[in-house]
Amino acid sequence: MQQLNVFNRKHSFIALGFFVLSFSACSKGGDSPTPTPPPTPPPVVVTEADVVFKVDIAGSEVNYSNVFAVVGTSVAINANISSTLPKDGVTIEVSVKKKADNAVVFSSSTSSSTASNPVTITGLTPGVLCVATVVVTSKSKSSNAMTKTFELASK
Repeated sequence: MQQLNVFNRKHSFIALGFFVLSFSACSKGGDSPTPTPPPTPPPVVVTEADVVFKVDIAGSEVNYSNVFAVVGTSVAINANISSTLPKDGVTIEVSVKKKADNAVVFSSSTSSSTASNPVTITGLTPGVLCVATVVVTSKSKSSNAMTKTFELASK
């Protein structure tokens, strides 16, 4: 009888093991919720430095409050940008007009991605007072611009 008891216990343990395994194997797959995607990070905003430059003639900055005397009918100027250049570069516009009637004597527009920007103003008439305007504008942010104005006259 003791053998029968051992036999029944073995069968009981086996039956119990089978019963436990059958329930643990019956889980529903795929019922877990869909993971929420991580939130999109905000866009990176790069702050652009304000455009800062000076106008040089023959290596010296122009005195913006005095008339610059030009020998001849042309003069080489340089728009030297001292600020960090915008990522897309700048547009440099130079216009020279007669002070008396605002008639255009010279105009130029160039794109640049360098600090030194030479421009030769031509078409000056001896004895005629003119006003030169240099505007440097960021290509990536049009509101980022600086203007310098000075008077010049050819002798």
